[in-house]
Amino acid sequence: MADLVLEKLSKSFGTVEVIPSLDLAINDGEFVVFVGPSGCGKSTLLRLIAGLEEASSGDIRIAGQSVVSVPAADRGVAMVFQSYALYPHMTVRQNLSFGLENIRMPKDEIARRVSAAAKMLQIEEYLERRPKELSGGQRQRVAIGRAITRDPKIFLFDEPLSNLDAELRVLMRVEITKLHERLGNTMIYVTHDQIEAMTMADKIVVLRKGVIEQVGAPLELYNRPCNTFVAGFIGSPRMNFVDGAISEVTDSTLTFQSPHLPALTLTTRPDSVRAGMQATLGIRPEHFALSSEKNGWPLKVSVAEQHGANSYLHCTMPNETPILIHEAGQSGVSRGDVLHAEPRQWHLFDAEGKRLAVD
Repeated sequence: MADLVLEKLSKSFGTVEVIPSLDLAINDGEFVVFVGPSGCGKSTLLRLIAGLEEASSGDIRIAGQSVVSVPAADRGVAMVFQSYALYPHMTVRQNLSFGLENIRMPKDEIARRVSAAAKMLQIEEYLERRPKELSGGQRQRVAIGRAITRDPKIFLFDEPLSNLDAELRVLMRVEITKLHERLGNTMIYVTHDQIEAMTMADKIVVLRKGVIEQVGAPLELYNRPCNTFVAGFIGSPRMNFVDGAISEVTDSTLTFQSPHLPALTLTTRPDSVRAGMQATLGIRPEHFALSSEKNGWPLKVSVAEQHGANSYLHCTMPNETPILIHEAGQSGVSRGDVLHAEPRQWHLFDAEGKRLAVD
């Protein structure tokens, strides 16, 4: 096990700068998830840590030792890929032991490690099968098992579940989380799926264009996103945003005004908020209070999705702003209905998208 420090790490491909300059510290034993949209640099960052890409500048330290010039095979990390990367002509046992045989590990130690990994991942009965005889979930277990047999300081996962169907992804999320609890190793996991990030991580690193937007525990990012990008990316369904301005501020309230909408008076203790400033109000779909008394904003329902245990109401405001509302249970609302809603909880951002300090 080991901690990891990235210091002023950058990567360019020719004239294209993928990671400008990045600093990050990951503690020993943490499960950290890199999350962000496609092209944000998360997989490149993982490959830099693994030694599969050469850094343009900066340093990578594992357990206090710089590895930026150390070959991938000697860094003490093991990587699990999206494509499994299993040898099709080899049995599961041979796939698990191949890397250890290459470094001339004693046969009895190889057998011990393969047996322990197979037992841990419940693939003992598949040891003599070839990859083509396995399901997607079983193949991914073998790929993880191959990483375990190397006994690495750090596990690296590059979107390992993206090729699996939805139900199997849920099961494998649980299995990987349990594996981390059993092993206690530092694990770094890359995904574009923020549900995976929220449910698996001790700490989430949100990336955009190679820059870290925010680092924190899942609920910290959910409850206090630092900007509209993080607010819109963390949470499913995504947060609603309404552009407007602060028209009035008192010691305990602020009034938010958006074109063609009734003004909303929100109870709060403004800190960095002043009257006249442009602002964006963020409301998560589950944080609306619906009213039959015509309080709040009028919303016309365009689509009412009934999922059984949950309902999702796709609405439009008079100023054409789209709003999604999540209701627990089964809703009696239909397409064309007009609702009135006020935010029960909300977030406020300035004209540049940065979080405004309000209590």
